[in-house]
Amino acid sequence: MRVLVAEDKPRMARLLQRAFQSEGYAVSLAFDGDQALAMGMAGGLDVMVLDVMLPRRDGFDVIQNLRAAKQTVPTIMVTARDTMSDVVRGLDAGADDYLTKPFALDVLLARVRALSRRGVPTYPADLRFEDLSLDRRTHQLRRGDRVASLTRIEYLLLETLMRRAGCIVPRDALVEAGWGGGAEVSDGTLYVFIRSLRVKIAQAGELQLLHTARGIGYTMRTEAP
Repeated sequence: MRVLVAEDKPRMARLLQRAFQSEGYAVSLAFDGDQALAMGMAGGLDVMVLDVMLPRRDGFDVIQNLRAAKQTVPTIMVTARDTMSDVVRGLDAGADDYLTKPFALDVLLARVRALSRRGVPTYPADLRFEDLSLDRRTHQLRRGDRVASLTRIEYLLLETLMRRAGCIVPRDALVEAGWGGGAEVSDGTLYVFIRSLRVKIAQAGELQLLHTARGIGYTMRTEAP
């Protein structure tokens, strides 16, 4: 079982690493919030132990972004901040458990074992349009025997387009899906991601399914609008 420990204090991180390794776990370390988020997005984790007070981005931000991207790795948030509002905020953000410092290593290990016993999470069914499918667990698109990996933003854009296949999705709706409400994203930036998706969706001899609705947005159709 693979555990990610996100802790900015090297001494504590190494202590937790040794404790988990003594129990037979494979352990990766992240020392700031950006590292933790990137490793969480990459997938393949069974449990994450996430400190709240991380540099660059705090644990609340990390777990919110992971859950928004449909990453469901079981997560224990660890912090010295034990006020009820912090506990509620962590759980509402998507954490599965919350442990306050100082804590006994045996307690942390027991909680990790409890999370791991909950089994493999279930995922919604894949999205499909014509002969194209979008794997919502791995964030990969499949067409015939070909598989292509997607970045987080590519995945969010394609998911939105496939959910509304046959309809024109306005530019603003795509920006909100990919970057969040209120984000300032230029037409050129959006086009770069759309162009990348087109290359992954259709290669030589394959019908292009992603089309431009000039002046409005984009659409998934078998023929251009």
